[in-house]
Amino acid sequence: MRLSGFKIIMKYDYLIIGTGFAGSVAAERLASQHNKKILLVEKRSHIGGNAYDALDEHGILIHKYGPHILHTNNKEVFEYLSQFTEWREYEHRVLANLNGKLYPIPINRTTINKLYSKNFTTDNEVKEFYESVREKRNPILNSEDIIVNQVGQDLYEKFFKHYTKKQWELDPSKLSPSVCGRIPIRTNTDDRYFTDKFQFMPKDGYTKMFEKMLEHKNIEILLNIDYKDIVNKIQFDKMIYTGPIDYFFDYKFGKLPYRSIKFKWENLNVEKHLKAASYNFVSSKKKYTRITEHKYLTGQKANSTTISKEFPQMNGDPFYPIPNNENSLLFNKYKKESDKLENVEFIGRLAEYKYYNMDQVVGRVLKNV
Repeated sequence: MRLSGFKIIMKYDYLIIGTGFAGSVAAERLASQHNKKILLVEKRSHIGGNAYDALDEHGILIHKYGPHILHTNNKEVFEYLSQFTEWREYEHRVLANLNGKLYPIPINRTTINKLYSKNFTTDNEVKEFYESVREKRNPILNSEDIIVNQVGQDLYEKFFKHYTKKQWELDPSKLSPSVCGRIPIRTNTDDRYFTDKFQFMPKDGYTKMFEKMLEHKNIEILLNIDYKDIVNKIQFDKMIYTGPIDYFFDYKFGKLPYRSIKFKWENLNVEKHLKAASYNFVSSKKKYTRITEHKYLTGQKANSTTISKEFPQMNGDPFYPIPNNENSLLFNKYKKESDKLENVEFIGRLAEYKYYNMDQVVGRVLKNV
């Protein structure tokens, strides 16, 4: 990885904005497969986007922008990333904290048995239970509909409604079905958060993986710089832009809303603190949505442990596009403007205003770059 001194002594084939998965994979592919000269520009002081990890002041490796779990069924994506890291097998587990009691989430047979004092032993029994409590909703118009249609009002209220309102500051009835629809409803006892074929964590962390990915003689990197401050000073043929699309167009149609997160960090003088990697606080009693113990994610051995509490908010770095009809209409105005630009490609969660998983971003780049 080469940090550029920014001497304008050459013309670049590509100017790439952002060093997260979209920008970094695009840079690596263009440099290694097409011998293109790349300048990567990043406004933060580090590479890796929101997947960045680093040691905290206590020597604990933390995911600075919240837990990032690599899970995919895409063999091509997994094999591509395997060029830049060794892996540690890791299956993510999450417990829902409901009024002080812990339940597996996504909802499964164990959750139902514990919550309702049942003794279901087969998938069919749980299916019949869901069928008995569900409210048929047709058409499915929003996130409330998609859950109530599957498991009824009580489970919706207990596990989805308040958590979703905290996360998005919108009632689920005001959000696209895709928001809550991402979370499966299970009838078995599988308590893994994901069921993908490939579930791994980079052995030495994401940042080391990105460093190796960007170790190419044709790639230069500028950190701590807003691309708009230098774009007119650089010669390049094409741009790949991975930042917020509304910022690119100077908010000409207005700002697209995003949810951000404020993290509160604590180091505890114990080896382990939680019974799973993350607890989701699904009632309205706590202002935070989630606690994560980062040693679960990294496999690090240490005498102390670091946890993060997540407080969703509107202000701050844009993390999550807010999917509803109003925002889709606004995004489409920017999309029409972006389609007019022949030498700029918009890729990634912020540039496409779409809730991509990491593997989906990598797959998108591999297919199109």
